[in-house]
Amino acid sequence: MGARSSRNTTQNNRSDGHLLEYFRNTFVRGGGANSGPTTAPTGLTATGGVISDYTVSSKVYRAHIFTSSGTFSVTSLGNFGDTVEYLVVAGGGGGGGHNSGGGGGAGGFRTNVSGHPLAGSPFPVSTSPGSYTVTIGGGGSGSVSTASIGTNGANSSFGPITSAGGGFGATNGISPFTGGGGNGGSGGGGANGGPGYSAAGGGNSPPTSPPQGNPGGTGTPNGAPFYGEAGGGGAGASGGNGSPTVAGNGGDGSPIAIETATAKYYAGGGGGSVQAGGGTKGSGGQGGGGVGGGPDNSYVAGNGTYATGGGGGAGGSPGPVGTQPGGQGGSGIVVVRYQIGQLTATAKATGGAISFYGGKTIHTFTSSGTFENTSGSPLTIDHIIVGGGGGGASASGGGRGGGGGAGGVRTSIPGLMPATADSQFTVSPGAPNALSVTIGGGGVGKLYPPYDQNGDTGSSSSLGPVSSTGGAGGSGNTTGLSGASGGGAGGQSQTGGAASPNSDPTRQGYPGGNSEGSPYRSSGGGGGAGGSGGSGTGPAFGGGGNGGIGVQLPSIFRNPVSTVGAPGPGGGGYWIAGGGGGSADGPSGASFFGTGGGPGGPYAGGGNGTITSDANSGSGLQSTGGGGGGAFTGRGGSGGSGIILIAYPS
Repeated sequence: MGARSSRNTTQNNRSDGHLLEYFRNTFVRGGGANSGPTTAPTGLTATGGVISDYTVSSKVYRAHIFTSSGTFSVTSLGNFGDTVEYLVVAGGGGGGGHNSGGGGGAGGFRTNVSGHPLAGSPFPVSTSPGSYTVTIGGGGSGSVSTASIGTNGANSSFGPITSAGGGFGATNGISPFTGGGGNGGSGGGGANGGPGYSAAGGGNSPPTSPPQGNPGGTGTPNGAPFYGEAGGGGAGASGGNGSPTVAGNGGDGSPIAIETATAKYYAGGGGGSVQAGGGTKGSGGQGGGGVGGGPDNSYVAGNGTYATGGGGGAGGSPGPVGTQPGGQGGSGIVVVRYQIGQLTATAKATGGAISFYGGKTIHTFTSSGTFENTSGSPLTIDHIIVGGGGGGASASGGGRGGGGGAGGVRTSIPGLMPATADSQFTVSPGAPNALSVTIGGGGVGKLYPPYDQNGDTGSSSSLGPVSSTGGAGGSGNTTGLSGASGGGAGGQSQTGGAASPNSDPTRQGYPGGNSEGSPYRSSGGGGGAGGSGGSGTGPAFGGGGNGGIGVQLPSIFRNPVSTVGAPGPGGGGYWIAGGGGGSADGPSGASFFGTGGGPGGPYAGGGNGTITSDANSGSGLQSTGGGGGGAFTGRGGSGGSGIILIAYPS
């Protein structure tokens, strides 16, 4: 592409995006056979979420994708009408388990996209006041013991449109509970264990029209050899019933094209599980449902997929009661889209959410996929790759739970990290040369009781051959764990986890903080991509260590209509990879918890720790790689999933 005039450069930085600039350059300013109208039709102008611009036939759409809570703000309406289309999916329900159990129900699924079989009424927007609150529901927890059941997913909402969280899956043989699967957006699967246990959870609860989900399946009667339990319901189908030897599959979700022009399934139910050394597990429904536990996967339940509302799979047991917990439900998602133009202008590649800013085409991946060059010529790209954040620990007896470390950060853009920048990729055209994209999930935060537990380490994210590793989980009562950024130490006078690699020029993050000794045993914060986690303090104050500071995305990714990343120090946005805060104990009125991502947070997606017993700490924000906060009993926060950003000249 040749050099642009100053006028073109100014227009290309407008918040309405490159596709409308293409319209103006080609059709408004003249140019041979393309000379046309003197004014360009424009869509409404709004901010919030991650931006995806794409075309369907001759229509140009903009989608705002929310995987964490925020605000959709309208500042002008344009001339394509005052209505928007939405998808609102709630968090999936947790699976049953610890013997055998039913799968969790999917989060409620509501939309008004024209032509979809579940489409509701048009949704007009206004500029007075023009702000619509977006709430993203978290996934429900799976059952964690023979004396507990899982929890429903949390509701998601866009303004007045609310989708109900998925129902929990029933757990076999627990007492004193007498119910079956939980009611919700889609119902949880039933499980054997006495009167009422095998009952399916009801879907579309509370009722909406069109319905937001389906019921779970029914569990196996008493006396079955392997107690095959039921699958959770999905947005597109009911959960499968259990049989004596085969667990029910999770109900499939519903496909819809709204994030991009390609349809994707959301809100699949979790699969049921089996026990006692045999039987066949239930599959998770299409749309993020977790697989149930069976003999070929060590009876371990699968979690629902992040940002799909998928139900958690049920855990099983090869023998003793109380072996495997249920899977966690997947978090929800909200997508809002509207038409911004009438012409077809395409990017040079496919994959992820595509937007245009500052003369660059941006591909934002918040879930795994493929980046393929479709331009016909080699394409040189810049990248940022962020791994999943580590989960926070939970502890009581010997110390307090440490914060999780942030996911690792690698980039081809100099100056973001002290490490030497990666080389740019040159991607040749065609499917054989496409790059596989993997987004690492955040590590699961852990629960005390029954005992001190380290948080799970986050998973790696990768773009082709280059990967960023996950952040370390926080420590419950030991030396901190090592990861891309180290986990905060728990226990008394323990050392924070190391960053691995631990020095420039290959650094991806920083170490976790140390824990404080007797008498208050406050834990360390997890390391961040921009600095080390703080150490626990005492004895006078008993303060948890702050999470390490994150880093701010380079300017090419700071599109003012996008909220990629999270707030950071000084009120600026677009920060990623902050460490989780440590938990604390101390004298009454003097103790304080560690904040995520540095003092004064939570910043850069890191979750706060806690000082209150039996309270859950803050989770890392999804799509930031933030670490989860540590807990003083209760549940440590889970780490935030990673993100991959790709940029090339438009």
